[in-house]
Amino acid sequence: MKKILLTGIICVTALSLRAQVVQAELLGRWFREDLVGSSIYNNTYNDVWGLAVNGREYAVIGSTAGTHFIDVTNPTELEEVAFVPGAAQGGQIIHRDFKNYGCYLYGVCDEGASTLQIMDVSYLPDSVHLVYNTNESLVRSHNIFVDTTNAVLYCFAAFGGPAASSAMRVYSLANPELPEFIGEYNNFGMQVGHVHDGYVREGIAYLNCGYNGFAIVDFTDPYQPVTLSTLTDYPFAGYNHSCWGSSDGDYLYMADENHGYELKALSVSDPTNIEVVATFNAESASGMSIPHNQLVACNYLYVSYYYDGLQVYDISDPADPQRVMRYATSTLTNTGSYAGAWGVYPFLPSGNILVSDMQNGLFVVAGPSGECEDKDVTILDCQEVTLTRDIAVVQDWQLYPQPAQDQLDMRLYWGESQQIVKFCLVDITGRVVARFDDQVLAQGENAIHLELPETLPAGMYVLQLQSEAGMAVRKALLGVRE
Repeated sequence: MKKILLTGIICVTALSLRAQVVQAELLGRWFREDLVGSSIYNNTYNDVWGLAVNGREYAVIGSTAGTHFIDVTNPTELEEVAFVPGAAQGGQIIHRDFKNYGCYLYGVCDEGASTLQIMDVSYLPDSVHLVYNTNESLVRSHNIFVDTTNAVLYCFAAFGGPAASSAMRVYSLANPELPEFIGEYNNFGMQVGHVHDGYVREGIAYLNCGYNGFAIVDFTDPYQPVTLSTLTDYPFAGYNHSCWGSSDGDYLYMADENHGYELKALSVSDPTNIEVVATFNAESASGMSIPHNQLVACNYLYVSYYYDGLQVYDISDPADPQRVMRYATSTLTNTGSYAGAWGVYPFLPSGNILVSDMQNGLFVVAGPSGECEDKDVTILDCQEVTLTRDIAVVQDWQLYPQPAQDQLDMRLYWGESQQIVKFCLVDITGRVVARFDDQVLAQGENAIHLELPETLPAGMYVLQLQSEAGMAVRKALLGVRE
C-alpha cells in the first residue's frame, strides 16, 4: 500500500508540475484607431515580423492600410517610425505576409490589385525605401518564405503576372532588388490546388498543401525539384496550414487550421519517412480552439493560437512539447470564426516576443528565457551594411560592372593627399567574406581593380573602404558566373 501511495503522490506531483503555465508579462502594445477592419473578419491587422537594424529592434506588422514599422527597442514606449502603403488597401484586405533577406523586407498581400513590395530597411530609424513595387511578376500571394542560404524566395498560392496562377512560385534573389522568376510548381507526387504556406531549410522545402496534405521536396536544384515524401493520413488531418522546424532540423511542428484540431510534432530526421510522434493543444476550455502560425527559437515553440492568444511550449524533448507560457491578446468568445492572435515573432536579440492580434494590434511580451543563444537562430543586424556612413573624403565612388562576376572595378574620387586604404567585401549579415590587398589612393580620381574569389555565390554584398579618416561603403551585386 505504501508503494502504491508513494507512486500516486509522485504521479500527482508530476501532473502538477506539468500544469504550471506562466502568464507572460506584457511590455507594450501598439494599435491605431484610424484604420479600418476587413469586411469579412473585422481584422485590422494580420502578420508580424521582426528586425534588428543598426542597434535597434523593430516590429513589422501588416494592416488593411499597409506595412507599419514600430520601434520596439524600448517596449514601454512603442513608436511607429515608418509606414509603406499597400498597393491595395481598405476593407477588402485580410492577409499580408513578410519575410526578410538581409536588409531587404519582402511583402505580399492576398487581396485586391496588389503587388510584390521590396523595402530597403537599411536606413531605419530615419526611413524605409520602397525599391520594388510592381505586379509584373506577381499580383497576390498568400504567404512567402525566404531560403537565405540559397537566396531564393518562395511564394505560396501566387496569382497574377505571366503565369496567371500557381500553387507555388520560386524566384532567385541573386539581385535582392529584382527577383528573377525560376519556376512554378503544383505537383509534388500529388497534384495540389495550392500551397498555403511552407518552411524551407537549406534547400529542403516543407510544404503545407491545404486539404491535399503535406510534402517534403528537395529544391536544391529548383529547376528539377525532387519530392522526398508526402503525408496525407495522420491524426487530426484537416486543412494543412503551416509548419516550422526545430533548430537541429530533426523535428517539425505542424498545424491544421481546423477548429478543435491539435498541433502535430513530426520526426523528419529521415525526410523520406515522416513520423507523427505527438499531438498537443492549448488546453483551452473551448472545443473550438484553433492554432494558426508557429515558429521555433532555442528550445521553445511559439504559437499564435487565434482566440487563445500566444502559447509557448518547451521542446527540450522535441517529441514531448510541454506548454509553459501563455498570453491572451483577445477577450472575444470563440464562435467558430477567426479572431485573435494571428502571428508571432521570437527572434529579437532582446528575447522579447512580438504577437499580432487581428483586432487589437501589436503586443510585445517578455520571452521565457531572456536572450536566445541558439546558434541556429539568425539574429539580423543591418549595422554593417547600412549606407549612411560615408566619410567626406570619398566624394564620388562608382562600381562597375553591376552585377559583377569575376572582377570588380571602380572609379573613386579621393579628397585628401595620398593614403593607404583597405577594402573588404561583406555579406548581407555583416560577415566579411573577402579581403583585398591594400590600395594606395592619390588625391583626385583613382581607378581600382579587384579580383573576386571564385567561391563567392551570387547575391548582394557591401564593399567597405577603411581608412584613417573612417569608413565608406557601397552596395555590390555579384551575378551568376557563366
